[in-house]
Amino acid sequence: MATGSLNFTTAASEAQLASLAERLRDRNFEVLVVDTASEARSAVLARVPEGSEVHSGKSKTLEDAGLLKSLMESGKYAFLRTRLFKMDRQTQMREMRKLGAAPDFMIGSVQAVTEAGQLVSASASGSQLGPYASGAGQLILVIGSQKIVPDLESALNRIREHVQPYEDARLREQLGVGTQLARILILERDFRPGRTTIILVREPIGV
Repeated sequence: MATGSLNFTTAASEAQLASLAERLRDRNFEVLVVDTASEARSAVLARVPEGSEVHSGKSKTLEDAGLLKSLMESGKYAFLRTRLFKMDRQTQMREMRKLGAAPDFMIGSVQAVTEAGQLVSASASGSQLGPYASGAGQLILVIGSQKIVPDLESALNRIREHVQPYEDARLREQLGVGTQLARILILERDFRPGRTTIILVREPIGV
């Protein structure tokens, strides 16, 4: 789906990727550019030591890369989603909130990244946004090149016109209940280098 001349599903050019990688590094983000979803999965797992405490948001990008499956089924990591699934929301919600708020490693994606290097993430509950912003010790984000947009206005358009309708339809099909756009986080830069790694994927991945 596109707004005006924008297309929200087409892979970016090599020149766009190179320019974006430079701007992200200027903002203290570490950057790796890979070709495929499979390479993105390998790049993420190479950065997470076995036995590490790892959390993730619900993400079509991570699903497409096979990362959720690898983290959940390999047995090599203390994957918090597995632990959280077993907890009782009625009696253990406080413990669940605290457990998900400050993982050692947070793996995720964003819905858009501007050409200037601003990372834009949207959420209904906001549960992953706290770890993105500051809670997680290390943050690793996998971003398909189709998510590159000219500016923040285009990023918000991408979220409202492309991502939100998809997510709402998917949840209605799976759970019978839609979603809401309730939280938006903009990561402008890291205060110091070394916390956040961006894996840019040349092929489209995720929504």
